[in-house]
Amino acid sequence: MVTFVVAIGLGRVIVLVELGLVEPRYQAVLEVLQQGATVTEVAVRFGVTRQTVHRWLRRYAAGGLAALADGSERPLSCPHQMPPELEARIVELRRTHPGWGPRTILFRLEAERVVPLPGRSSVYRCLVRHGLIEPEARRRKKVDYKRWERSRAMELWQMDVVGGVRLVNGWKASIVSGIDDHSRFIISAHVVERATARPVCEALTRAMRAFGVPQEVLTDNGKVFTGRFGPGSGEVLFDRICRENGIKHILTAPRSPTTTGKIERWHKTMRREFLNGKVFESIADAQAQLDAWVHEYNHDRRHQGIGDVVPWERFRLAGRDGVEPVVRADEPVTTRRVGKTGKISFAGELYPVGVWLAGETVDVSVADGLVSIHHRQVLVATHAQRHRPSNESKALRRKATAKQPRPRQATVGQSVTRKVDSSGNVCFAATTYRVGNAHKRRQVQVAIVGNTVEISAGGEILRVHPIRHDRSREHGAFANAGGRPSRTNAA
Repeated sequence: MVTFVVAIGLGRVIVLVELGLVEPRYQAVLEVLQQGATVTEVAVRFGVTRQTVHRWLRRYAAGGLAALADGSERPLSCPHQMPPELEARIVELRRTHPGWGPRTILFRLEAERVVPLPGRSSVYRCLVRHGLIEPEARRRKKVDYKRWERSRAMELWQMDVVGGVRLVNGWKASIVSGIDDHSRFIISAHVVERATARPVCEALTRAMRAFGVPQEVLTDNGKVFTGRFGPGSGEVLFDRICRENGIKHILTAPRSPTTTGKIERWHKTMRREFLNGKVFESIADAQAQLDAWVHEYNHDRRHQGIGDVVPWERFRLAGRDGVEPVVRADEPVTTRRVGKTGKISFAGELYPVGVWLAGETVDVSVADGLVSIHHRQVLVATHAQRHRPSNESKALRRKATAKQPRPRQATVGQSVTRKVDSSGNVCFAATTYRVGNAHKRRQVQVAIVGNTVEISAGGEILRVHPIRHDRSREHGAFANAGGRPSRTNAA
C-alpha cells in the first residue's frame, strides 16, 4: 500500500494525516454512512470486529478524518503514581545505605509510618529509574530446594571466621562470627588481629557468657575448630571447650559451604554494607563500629528468611537457661625447641614430637598425667608423663622466671628496606631470606655484615643468614629501596 500525507484544514489548524493507515478506515466509514452497508458486513469485508467499526464511526463523528489516525494510548493522569517527596526519600535511603535493597527500604518506610505505603515493585522501579540498581531478570524459585532450620533458638550456633577488616597501618584483621540458626541473631562478631585458636575460643566463651550455652555448634573443618585434618590425633582447644560444656560439635563435610549457608550469607551482607570501602584506625575502632552495626542488624532490621521480623524477636523467646559456661583455667605452658631428631627435652626427659617439626618452637603443658605438645595452637603429640613430678614445676617456671636475653642491636651501616611477604620471607639481590611468619607484611632492614645478611626491625636483630646471593648484585639491591628495580636500571 502506498503511503500519502494529506493536509486537512480545520479552521486555522492544519493536520497531517498518513493515508496509509487512515484510508481503509475512511472507506469503511463511508460504506456505512453513505452506501448503507451494515456494520457486520463492513467488519467481515475489512477483517476486523464489529466493535472496531463502531469505534471508527465514533471517532469520525467526533473529529473527522484526522480522528481516524492512531493516537497515544498514554493516560492523561496516573492516580497511583508515587509522590515526588516519597521518591526523593527512597533515593536518599539508598544513597545513605548502598547495601539496602527494595525490601529493606520498604521496611524502613513502614517504620517511618509513610502513608500510603508503596509496594516492593514500586520501590524497585524507583531505584531503577534513578540508576541506583541494575535491573535484573526475575529468577525462578527453586521448588526442589529444601530449607532447614532448627525449631527454636539456642539449639544450634553456626560459627566461622571472615577476613577483610582493613586497618590504616596496612594490616588486615579478621572477625570471629557466630549466628543462631533459628533466629538469625548474631551471637558473636569479635574482631581479632589473627584468627588463631585462642582468640576464636575466647569469642565462643564470650558469646556463651552473654547468651548462654547452646546445644550444638556447627563449624567448618578449619584447624582452629578441629584437629580432624591436622597432624595431631588429640582434641584442639575449641573441641575441649565444647566437650566440657556439653555442646555437640558438628563439622561440615569437606568442600560443602552451603551447610553453613546462614553465616556465609551474613558474611556477604556484612561485606557489602559494612566492610566495603572502610579503613579503620585500629582494632578497637573496628570493634566499636561493628558492635553498633550488629546491634542495628539484631534489633532493628527485619529478616526475610524468618518471616520479616527482626532477629531479636525470635531469639528472645529462648530465654537464658542460667547455666554458666565451663571455662577451665589454662594449664601452665612453657616452650621448647624441637631438636634435629624430632624430640624435646622437658624436666629431664625426652618426648617425641616429630622430625617434621625439627627446629620449630612448640608449647608444652602438663595436666592429669599427660604431657600435651602444641604447635601453632594445634595439638601435635600427647604422652604419658615420664618425668619426676619434683622436676615439673622448675621446668614450667623456666620460661616465666628466666630473664629474657636482650636482643642484640643491629649493626650500623649501609642497609635497605624490604617488606616481608605473606610467606615470611624477604628478597634481597634476587635471593630469598627467611624472616618468620610473625613478621609478615612488616618492613625490615637488610644489611650486609661481614659474610652474613642481617635482618632487623626497630633496631633489633630478627634473623642472621650466611650470604647465599651473588655478591655482584649487592650494589643494585642497595640502590633500589623498594626491592624492585626501576626500568631505567633493570639491566
